[in-house]
Amino acid sequence: MPLDIITDGLCFPEGPRWHDGRFWFSDMHGHAVYSVVPGQDRVLECHIEGKPSGLGWLPDGRLLIVSMVGQKLLRRENDGSLVVHADLSSLVPGRVNDMVVDGLGRAYVGNFGFDMDAGEDRKPTHLVRVGPDGSCAVVGGGLTFPNGTVVTPDLATLVVAETFAGVLTAYDIADDGDLVNKRVWAQMPDKVLPDGMCMDAEGAIWVASPFTNECYRMAEGGDVLSVISTDRMILACALGGEDRKILYLCTSEAVAEDKCLALKSARIEATSVDIPGAGWP
Repeated sequence: MPLDIITDGLCFPEGPRWHDGRFWFSDMHGHAVYSVVPGQDRVLECHIEGKPSGLGWLPDGRLLIVSMVGQKLLRRENDGSLVVHADLSSLVPGRVNDMVVDGLGRAYVGNFGFDMDAGEDRKPTHLVRVGPDGSCAVVGGGLTFPNGTVVTPDLATLVVAETFAGVLTAYDIADDGDLVNKRVWAQMPDKVLPDGMCMDAEGAIWVASPFTNECYRMAEGGDVLSVISTDRMILACALGGEDRKILYLCTSEAVAEDKCLALKSARIEATSVDIPGAGWP
């Protein structure tokens, strides 16, 4: 598939989302959140010193932003000010990571589970559910580096990428937002470590595979439906555009912060697909 460059000169793009006619993303190592109207220059939405990652919106339109190092979920008010929506520091071992915010304003936030920077061994961890009022609860335990996450259009199922387990794991979402009935949704192909992802209207999930420079379209059960290959890492993906038939890809030549800052060669790239996006994000 041919890829168009939407915007470049970035450090490390993550958390891609389509919202309100714009494409949004975090530049994690650049400490910033941007939006782009197709065909125009990107707009700086806010600076986040604690490394921004996952993005989402409350039903009233206020933006939620993961602050990875700060271990907080921030909320941007209507006047542009940033406030703490939820402090997750007592609930997570290590940096917080990607998240999904569903149609009811419930945020499901992942975390590393260990201190990667200090060289700690990997440990199982959990998600944190943050309500629209900022209340928090630990849900979905026993996960190996929970990362990209999607919620189905009927609000019935959550699927999360366990990066270092190479698997997509599903839960039923209970009426109170708890996660139950844990199961394997899809085992990824060998050597594929799943990262950011999005769902389409056929129930398939597009999954970024940074270390093989690919993006997979997976069916429940593990069948590979399609693969996009590039010459650089694909960190995350999102379906957007007015008909949600544009697949946006966050791509980078490096992972280490110092190299990303020196290169500033990361991009948002995009291609057209046949099946539109569905669910959240």
